[in-house]
Amino acid sequence: MAEEKKKPVVIITIGMAGAGKSTFVQRINSFLHSQNPPSPPYILNLDPAVTHVPFEPNIDIRDTINYHEVMKEYNLGPNGGILTALNLFTTKFDQVLELVEKRAESIDYVILDTPGQIEIFTWSASGAIITDAVASSLPTVVAYIIDTPRTTSPATFMSNMLYACSILYKTKLPFILVFNKTDVQPHEFAVEWMQDFEAFQAALASHGGTTDDEGEPTYMNSLMNSMSLVLDEFYKHLTAVGVSSMTGAGIKEFFDAVEASRSEYEKEYLPELERAKKARDEQLEAVKQESMSRMMKDLELDRAQNPGAAARDQWDPSREEDEDADEDLDINIIDRSDERWPGQYIDVTRAKRRDDEGVSWPRPG
Repeated sequence: MAEEKKKPVVIITIGMAGAGKSTFVQRINSFLHSQNPPSPPYILNLDPAVTHVPFEPNIDIRDTINYHEVMKEYNLGPNGGILTALNLFTTKFDQVLELVEKRAESIDYVILDTPGQIEIFTWSASGAIITDAVASSLPTVVAYIIDTPRTTSPATFMSNMLYACSILYKTKLPFILVFNKTDVQPHEFAVEWMQDFEAFQAALASHGGTTDDEGEPTYMNSLMNSMSLVLDEFYKHLTAVGVSSMTGAGIKEFFDAVEASRSEYEKEYLPELERAKKARDEQLEAVKQESMSRMMKDLELDRAQNPGAAARDQWDPSREEDEDADEDLDINIIDRSDERWPGQYIDVTRAKRRDDEGVSWPRPG
């Protein structure tokens, strides 16, 4: 009997602006295409404001929502336009899931490239809906991309770790720290700081501005020392890899971490998801039964008091339902998988820009 194919893993890439998310997606896309046999991923671009990406997404939010028109229509700034565009796209995300599930038998990975404005995805209702929707259907892992050269300062490192910790506890999904740009700055210092509290304290003490005029530790220095102790438990259960999106170093180790996260999803996240779903269904059923019982009692009382009205309350089959009421709300999701070389590797230095780039930033012309 043939072994049942595993479900594809969804990789949600999240990171600060400039951390290299899109270039990282391009690199892992190239890596998967180079395998023998090739294993092209299914890529979703969720950034409506990006002018061009170094890969060809299978589903692109820009094909569905015109970001510049959203800004004009609702008189929004850049961030408000991105958030509104993402909200509009999310209303039809069930169509996206259907398209992804149709391809589930032929793909091993689904990759989501999120907006550069990290807070728009991580702390918005639409970001939570998208994350919960994919995680309830397929094994999902969050890849938090970190700009390694800009994390050598203890304060910046601690800021990144606190943000990563907040996202982990918000999503409750398997989490991988991806230290990007290791060709510029190796990431071993960060791993040491995560594993050795004293090493981080030493780095903090040697950093300028850690003491005041009287030689006492500054407030920020004391705060970071305390936070490093708080995050100790967070570090223990965290997977961290160093990669270079430019050279491709560390990409294999990243996919090894993704496969390990699949097991974590199946053993820890999925049972909790099913338990929460069962509890929610039971609560809804109880509310439904209570409402139904109350309605039937009211109906019986009403019929007893108004027998004539009950006789007239009959369904009229000649009345037609308005089937086109929601026609104007339809948003068609475009799947480019059938086009030539979907999700293909594209050289960043030769990426072509889109035809609709003639805008005056930050507002459309």
